[in-house]
Amino acid sequence: MKKFLAMMLALCMVFAMCATASAEEPEIKVGIAAPDVTHGWVAGVAYYAEKYCVDNGLEYKVHTSADAAEMQSGLYDLVNWGATVIVSFPQWAGMESAMQEIIDMGIPVVNFDVDVDCEGIYKVTGDNYDMGYQSAKYIVEKVGEAANIAVLDVPSSGSVCELRKQGFYDYLAEIEYDTSNIQEFQLDGFPRDVGLAAAADILEKMPVVDAFYSMDDETSIGTIQAINEAGRTEIKAITGGGGCQEYFNIIASEEGAAVGAASALYSPAMIQDAIQVAIQLLNGEEVEAEIIIPTTIVSAENVEEFLDPDNNVY
Repeated sequence: MKKFLAMMLALCMVFAMCATASAEEPEIKVGIAAPDVTHGWVAGVAYYAEKYCVDNGLEYKVHTSADAAEMQSGLYDLVNWGATVIVSFPQWAGMESAMQEIIDMGIPVVNFDVDVDCEGIYKVTGDNYDMGYQSAKYIVEKVGEAANIAVLDVPSSGSVCELRKQGFYDYLAEIEYDTSNIQEFQLDGFPRDVGLAAAADILEKMPVVDAFYSMDDETSIGTIQAINEAGRTEIKAITGGGGCQEYFNIIASEEGAAVGAASALYSPAMIQDAIQVAIQLLNGEEVEAEIIIPTTIVSAENVEEFLDPDNNVY
């Protein structure tokens, strides 16, 4: 009888320990707030976010929005759904009050790529400044001194291109590069048709172009099309920015090699890092308030590492 009671007591203790351990494991429900897809890169963010959640067996819900008001409403919808962590990719001002309220509820919020002024918010982002810095380094290695470089600027992108240009020119200043042959051209946006039209015009205006400093992969795709259509063969380098699989395939091709195509990686796959951070916070782990992912230059030398045959989104 004593042995039986001892056995029952031991079993009860095991069950109690299991129940306690189970109770200590937080429920993971990932709420993802993102803008409607207006650019291939944004589509890539959604692709990688869903891929990470599916691959890791996470319960998740994605809410997309067309404007600030819709995103605010979407954040609350995710809370009502039962999100225990939220990863947000806001594209508009005015998110502060909703996000602060959610943080104050005890729900970790991790912003992807964009700053929002809230107490207790976390951020995962690429390094726009370093993208420009590393792109300048790549171009100089390809074209040498005092080259004819066309800079494709997109002023409407705000701090994105401002930081990329700053990094670009800071590297040139560091090495005392002769910038007298560098010309800047303003584009209305990043899409490839804009890059095509702008590059075609530039090639008419500039009798010699040694390199294009393009800040976006899709812009670069359009630029390479313009180069081919113009039959220009003197271009030795063209950069980009993002993580576009179509552009990566061009980099890997003879067409890309002919113009020295490369990209400063600012991959939408970084959204997966943001989800990881959110889960770490939920588990009570210590995390840096801002995590900046350093830039990698993707060129013919390493592009095979970045090709994803399953990704037909971006």
